[in-house]
Amino acid sequence: MKFYTLGVYGTAEAEFFQKLRDSKIDTFCDIRQHRAVRGSIYAFVNAVKLQTELAKLGINYEYVKALAAPAEIRNLQKRIDDKTGTGQRQRERVSPEFIAAYNKTVLEPFDFNQLLSRLKTLKAQRIAIFCVEKSHAACHRSLVAEQLHARYGYPVVHL
Repeated sequence: MKFYTLGVYGTAEAEFFQKLRDSKIDTFCDIRQHRAVRGSIYAFVNAVKLQTELAKLGINYEYVKALAAPAEIRNLQKRIDDKTGTGQRQRERVSPEFIAAYNKTVLEPFDFNQLLSRLKTLKAQRIAIFCVEKSHAACHRSLVAEQLHARYGYPVVHL
């Protein structure tokens, strides 16, 4: 298996789906807390529209809510962003405080073996890990990808 991380901010609909086709993604793991994005420009990644388009492309869709960043951890990052005057869509990387809280609260108890078993059942080979931030380093998806690489040796590409 090979994992790819993918965000949506700053990406048009056609470009977004072209990235999936170009990378030959067969399984799409959505790790957002809320499967909707404000604003019509990103309506194509709202749950129903996204799943419909992925189905047309022959891509499996998996919602892995257990990997979503809980509100308290997102709020921790928001407070740090507010102090630095950084908007969510302008953030280049998550803070060390976010990383520590996410690792402890989400990644340590998460059952990666169960996820990998599900992916194997789907015969997944090229898996996209999706959240919204433009930069993978500004998003928890990079922390998930790091764990998949560190624990299991899976290659990771940030799209």
